[in-house]
Amino acid sequence: MTVREVAGEAYREGLPALAASAVGGLLAGVVLGGMRAEFEAVPGLLVLVPAILATRGNVYGSLGARVSTALHQGLVAPSLAEADERLRSAVAAAIGNGVIASAFAAVAAYVVLALFSMPAAPLWVLVAISLVAALLSGVVLAAIVVAVVFAGYRRGYNPDTLVGPIVTTAGDVFGVTFLYLAVRLVLEVAG
Repeated sequence: MTVREVAGEAYREGLPALAASAVGGLLAGVVLGGMRAEFEAVPGLLVLVPAILATRGNVYGSLGARVSTALHQGLVAPSLAEADERLRSAVAAAIGNGVIASAFAAVAAYVVLALFSMPAAPLWVLVAISLVAALLSGVVLAAIVVAVVFAGYRRGYNPDTLVGPIVTTAGDVFGVTFLYLAVRLVLEVAG
């Protein structure tokens, strides 16, 4: 292949994912912009948002890379009907890692806010919000990652090209959406 052919293939595979990423980022921004009341109700929540969103992208991007590599090596079949223990374990590990990282982020945010004498919601509120958002978004993101990697692979695309933009975008959109739902749920329970 020539450089031009390789570049053309990269653009053909990557541009739709990047376009979806731009649109998804705008949607996540709209949801985040509409959360003013939640930020006021839960002091310190805004400090937690970047950590939560970064965690989603990192954890589920890693899952996508693992599944993609397993497909390339022939260790996993590109079908949910043929999903084996290796795939189920990778998904469970990603969700577990996301939950643990979110709980850690909540505790770290609380400690940093306390160190700088800034207002913060009670620790249990920040942790509960983080855990609920992590669990809900984790299930959805794991399904999206596996579906995108499998679909791309079956259509002849390099799943590694798709995973980055799609996971980052889905992580932002669902991370913010489920963060909003988690805040509403925890505040209702704490009520």
